[in-house]
Formats: sequence, structure tokens, C-alpha cells
Amino acid sequence: MKVARPMAAPQRWITVFLGLFLSICTLAVQARPAADAQDSPTVWVSDLPREGQETYRLIHQGGPFPYEKDGTVFGNRERLLPRAMRGFYREYTVRTPGLKHRGARRIVCGGQAPRKPEACYYTSDHYASFRTIVVKP
Repeated sequence: MKVARPMAAPQRWITVFLGLFLSICTLAVQARPAADAQDSPTVWVSDLPREGQETYRLIHQGGPFPYEKDGTVFGNRERLLPRAMRGFYREYTVRTPGLKHRGARRIVCGGQAPRKPEACYYTSDHYASFRTIVVKP
């Protein structure tokens, strides 16, 4: 029968170092907190691509939308938009000329009334970043 030997000092330090390293790495990849709407860069409606302006107009008109997924709930899993209850945000496709699929461009709007959203956000990189859409006075 073998008897367990106590771990040698160098092995113990390697184990401690590895545990500490993994703890720090875990903290570094934790989801960042939701951005405040005022922290988001903005984009004027008139500066959106032509297709984005059309999508924005359709949102306020209530459709009809060209893609089946348009108007469905956006979960904000990336946590880049301000926190809100599930169902607050809805996503809409911004058509990309030359593509046969939906592409990466979207407008996400939040509010209780889909035709009168409280805030809308534009992403050209499939939810990796957002800019708050503002209307010139």
C-alpha cells in the first residue's frame, strides 16, 4: 500500500500560482456592466446608411418589415444596452446591399409601444457595439 507524500514546496507554489492565475483570468472575462445610454456614442438618423433610414422609418410606421425576424424580442445578452425587462427591446434588420442573408446591421429599439420607441440603437457589427440613434431637432 502506498502512502501519500506531502507535496514538495515547488509543486505547492506552482499549484498556488496556477490557481491565482485562473482566478484573475476568470475575473477579466466576466461580463461587463450594461452601458449607460449617455455613454453610448450617437448617430444622427440622417447619417445612417440609406437602408438604416428606411428601417427606422418602417419601425415608426409599424411595418411591413421585409424579414420575418424583424420586430422580435432582443435579449440584450451582450449587456451593452441599458438593462430592461425582457421584451423591452426589439430588433430590426438593416438590409445590406449585395447580401442574400440578413447581414450584420441591425436597429434595436426599446419601449413599451413598438411604434413609439423610447430609444433606438444602431449596430453595424452584429451587436458587438451600439450607437444611440438621435433625431436632429
